[in-house]
Amino acid sequence: MKQLMQLLGISLFVGALLILSTKLIDPPPSNGKKDVLYVYNWGEYIDPELTKKFEQETGIKVVYETFDSNEAMMAKIKNGGTAYDVAVPSEYTVQKMKKEHLLYQIDHEKIPNMKNLDKDFMDLPFDPDNKYSIPYFWGTVGILYNPEKTKGLDFTSWDTLWNKRLKDDVLIVDGAREGIGFALNSMNESLNETDEKKLQKAQDKLVQLAPNVRGVVGDEINTMMGQNETDVAVVWSGMAADIMNKNEQLDFVVPEEGSNLWFDNLVIPKTAQNVEGAHKFINFLLEEEVGKQNAEWVGYATPNKASYELLDKNIREDERFYPDSKVRNKLEVYKDLGKENIAKYNEAFLKFKMSLN
Repeated sequence: MKQLMQLLGISLFVGALLILSTKLIDPPPSNGKKDVLYVYNWGEYIDPELTKKFEQETGIKVVYETFDSNEAMMAKIKNGGTAYDVAVPSEYTVQKMKKEHLLYQIDHEKIPNMKNLDKDFMDLPFDPDNKYSIPYFWGTVGILYNPEKTKGLDFTSWDTLWNKRLKDDVLIVDGAREGIGFALNSMNESLNETDEKKLQKAQDKLVQLAPNVRGVVGDEINTMMGQNETDVAVVWSGMAADIMNKNEQLDFVVPEEGSNLWFDNLVIPKTAQNVEGAHKFINFLLEEEVGKQNAEWVGYATPNKASYELLDKNIREDERFYPDSKVRNKLEVYKDLGKENIAKYNEAFLKFKMSLN
């Protein structure tokens, strides 16, 4: 009996060591909520019918919440609270989130539909080998305008926005990188400029634009341009496409000086509780027919080559939203400039907005 107790004691001791050792190793991603998936996305950035379809196919309920800026999204994930399983940051925010260890590395073996993606949109500098992000949509920043009401004005140049004919007639999407960015472009400077003197010049030039600016807004652009309340807006390409579907009088152009080429991406935050479901959701969105349906509903350019080939010819060949290589070579991707430099952009854009009052 004594020997048996000794053996039992040894077994318990070894078991305790094994338990302790597993605690010293990073545990696998939690999957405690396999029947629920929390998705954090931009507004109107997925066809609602597709979330229903995913729920029906998998039995996983999708809880969908939205944000209006990369900064707000990242702050909420960083501060905890809701444990989102999938989020949709832009490329420079993916860089930030990687640096701050806020993302899970994606298991490519669980996303076989990655084969549908265009290689031109894979393995980009902000996330080599797509270890932490999967392309979702891409696009540009340009000028949406009413050709009939702006006859004689050439919007192939950013400088046209400063034309006195456009007094109180220009809307600007509310984003510091976008606002300071097109001012920099108009001076043939980089979107990623950090030189204080050049940023000051960009701010000064935006202040000079103030008499022409009706407002710096977000989703209000949809209504105001859609109902011809204003004639010109600086917007993202997908927003332009959506408004143009409602108002066929409008047109969109990316000015020749250059602009922003952006990518929004699917990621799995480190706080995710349903990592398995997150992989299933990402793989679902990359299905050919699903990608096609989503691209048609959202209006932005898809990086999914298989889905792109299913789109109507008039969509595929519309170079306003699927620009050719000549135009794309003049576009720049936003870089993560660091907190100090981003603060300079935010301050410059805020001073411009204050000049509107």
